[in-house]
Amino acid sequence: MSAESIFTYGAPGLKFGEGASDEIGHDLSQYDVKRVLVITDAGVAATGHPQRVADQMAQYGIEASVFDGVHVEPTDASLELAIAHARDTGPWDAFVAVGGGSAIDTAKAVNLLTTNEGELMDYVNAPVGRARAPKHALKPLVAVPTTTGTGAESTTICVLDVLDQHVKTGISHPRLRPTLAVVDPELTRTQPAGVTSAAGMDILCHALESYTARAYTSYERKQPDQRVPYCGSNPMSDLWSEKAMSLLATSFRRAVQHGEDDAARHDMALAATFAGIGFGNAGVHIPHANAYPIAGRVRDFRPEGYPQEEAMVPHGMAVSLTAPAAFRWTFEASPERHLRAAELLAPGHSYDRGPEALPSVLADLMRDITIPNGLAAVGYGEGDVDALVEGTLKQQRLLATSPREVTEDDAADILRGSLENW
Repeated sequence: MSAESIFTYGAPGLKFGEGASDEIGHDLSQYDVKRVLVITDAGVAATGHPQRVADQMAQYGIEASVFDGVHVEPTDASLELAIAHARDTGPWDAFVAVGGGSAIDTAKAVNLLTTNEGELMDYVNAPVGRARAPKHALKPLVAVPTTTGTGAESTTICVLDVLDQHVKTGISHPRLRPTLAVVDPELTRTQPAGVTSAAGMDILCHALESYTARAYTSYERKQPDQRVPYCGSNPMSDLWSEKAMSLLATSFRRAVQHGEDDAARHDMALAATFAGIGFGNAGVHIPHANAYPIAGRVRDFRPEGYPQEEAMVPHGMAVSLTAPAAFRWTFEASPERHLRAAELLAPGHSYDRGPEALPSVLADLMRDITIPNGLAAVGYGEGDVDALVEGTLKQQRLLATSPREVTEDDAADILRGSLENW
């Protein structure tokens, strides 16, 4: 085998800081656009931020309309409704997503399906969908996160639930990456503690999974047309991931327990941005692969801080629930990285120097921020393990980045070990 010697790096333009969302009209005017669709959900729309962003575009001669029909934790059905709305009311010169990962991912799908022919499942990752690559360039997309966690403003991924298959999956292509990420920590002040906890665990797992991912040099050398955004851990992604973990060590608990702490909110937003850039290039692996069926097969769990109309396991929470068991299992692939991650997250603390180091640090944190104590706490039991394993193994795009090859038995052991008490 000829070993890979090339890694790739991509990121959107970035504008970060308090008040950054006040400048979006100016930013879009640089792209010579005239009609913009602002995409958000009803909850974020109620804060007034999306309309404010839309209104300030008028001074630059830009007509903006707000669509607030985004579904929290998007489904194929909700994305198709948003796409139909954009097609019926278009054409649009650009899109602005204001909200969490749900709004940003919806905007990515809308952008893709209003610039390229076909239907949604044509572009969804195999084996769930047909994994078609877009033929045409997409329109400018400005991503404005109002939650600190998903990293969607930096990535090439759109995540969705496919309802009839009871699985969460995605669309992945470099053209989906937003043109500009506008990260304004002021927009996260209304984020409830429960959302901060779940979304923050998504930040942390982005950083940890990209940091412990299979090294880019461990792959067989690819041809130019075979290169994908997730190329494995590499020197650039390592830098972003380490910095994100250092910020989380000092800000995460404070942001959850003292939501009015502006410095903590600022650092969480910065950590989300850094982790998003890191995993958007290296990739994520087992906890994210497990999270998709965990979220997709939920029955009646309703988390604090989220809409109560329907059951859900928020993405970041779903990722976190198997993280301790997953990192216990991956320890042997790179002990030094797992121990380094534990040191970054709990500086100055004493802990076991073996496979329990990182899981114990994670468990302490998750207890402090009131993440449910295992899969049983969100409604799963031993009888669900086989179905969850089936869903996990459908996420081959993610599992390919795991530092160890994941068999059916391995996935079952990790999920079974996550049922209670991490």
